[in-house]
Amino acid sequence: MISGMYLGEIVRLVLMKLTEKKLLFKGEASEALHTPGTFETKFISMIEEPDSGLENAKKILTELGLRWDLVDARVVRLVCETISSRSARLCAAALATIANRILANRGLPHLKTTVGVDGTVYKKHPNYSDKLQKVLHLLAPNCDIKFLVSEDGSGKGAAMVTAVAQRLALQSRLLEESDGEEDEEEKMGS
Repeated sequence: MISGMYLGEIVRLVLMKLTEKKLLFKGEASEALHTPGTFETKFISMIEEPDSGLENAKKILTELGLRWDLVDARVVRLVCETISSRSARLCAAALATIANRILANRGLPHLKTTVGVDGTVYKKHPNYSDKLQKVLHLLAPNCDIKFLVSEDGSGKGAAMVTAVAQRLALQSRLLEESDGEEDEEEKMGS
């Protein structure tokens, strides 16, 4: 629902539905619009660019073989804005829930934390991070959450999970060994 891997496809499906209802492109979809994966997520970022978004929308619609007018281009831009805003709100809701839970569990009046973030949507979309921050502030007003962009987040995340798992396994073995030694001492002492 929020991943760059799917946002373009969600927009394509909405555009298809609007076209089927004859609300877009005079009800005529192109072969490209019928084809899954042809509306790329990067198109959303391009269409939402503040200065060149409408021109980008026109170019993209032409490349997709669609017959469009100015109203169609503006509707496509609105669909892109709606889907990216939905993504940012869903992400903010999840983060706010976690932050508010940490705040409550620790009994703090205010939480200040940093969240590592990775992903093309966050990095490349012209206003995704602003949308995310605004909603996050509304949903977690007592939390000051700073975002730190991570490079190669997936690789670093996997390495961190592996390191934590190995550390927990080592601690578990050490505890088992110390429990075994205590059992032996108890046997000898009896």
